[in-house]
Amino acid sequence: MTELLTVILLGIVEGITEFLPVSSTGHLILATRLLGYDAGRWEVFNVVIQLGAILAIVVLYWRTFWAVGMGLIRREPKSWLFLRNLVVAFIPAAVIGLALHKHIEALLGNAEVVAIALVVGGFAILAVERFAPRSDISGVADIPLKTVIGIGFLQCLAMVPGVSRSGATILGALALGVERRTAAEFSFFLAIPTMLGASALELLKNRDAIASGGGVGLGAIAIGAAVSFIVALLVVKWFVGIVTKHGFVPFALYRVVAGSAALIWLLSN
Repeated sequence: MTELLTVILLGIVEGITEFLPVSSTGHLILATRLLGYDAGRWEVFNVVIQLGAILAIVVLYWRTFWAVGMGLIRREPKSWLFLRNLVVAFIPAAVIGLALHKHIEALLGNAEVVAIALVVGGFAILAVERFAPRSDISGVADIPLKTVIGIGFLQCLAMVPGVSRSGATILGALALGVERRTAAEFSFFLAIPTMLGASALELLKNRDAIASGGGVGLGAIAIGAAVSFIVALLVVKWFVGIVTKHGFVPFALYRVVAGSAALIWLLSN
């Protein structure tokens, strides 16, 4: 497979899976194993192309961000609560992620961990959908501080590849009484600082390798990010519609089936 085709394929995988509760990192790791290419060479690429998917959220929700920005200037309480909730929920991932960075990297090449996490996460979604309390919190600014703190720590579960950052965030929010659409949108918004931080860290840490051509070049990263941006634009609207009408059960079933199939394939090879 040519490098350009690999770049496009991984961009599509990232765009589809970044905001679904199915683990984009996990799917990229499985794609690495399935296609048989050098995982180390593509490690930075797999992280940084997430910026394209993040840009899709900025474009799709620009009115929300504009309203919050204007509200901050006017010192409107709702806008400040929106910002507070994003910052507070981001802090646990930033602190724990930096502290455990080397341990997290060690797991990123383990496809078996991904497959198991997909299956376990699928059953976790089914359990939360069945037993979560009635949702009565709607609107990101209306999420109480203690709930935000809980969501922030639950997001850290996604440091295990295959768990899914969006899945951990959404399920945490549902379990703590946030309604489905708000849980999904809070996960979208929280992805912006989380993935910006992760991408900046990877680029800084691997700047010499990128400059010397030891990894995937900036041109390939830009193409992958552009592809993930276009695909994510289409997927996010569809996802919100599915979640609002049918909940997260379809994604739970997908995780169990895909994870089981991946584990069988990995153990047989």
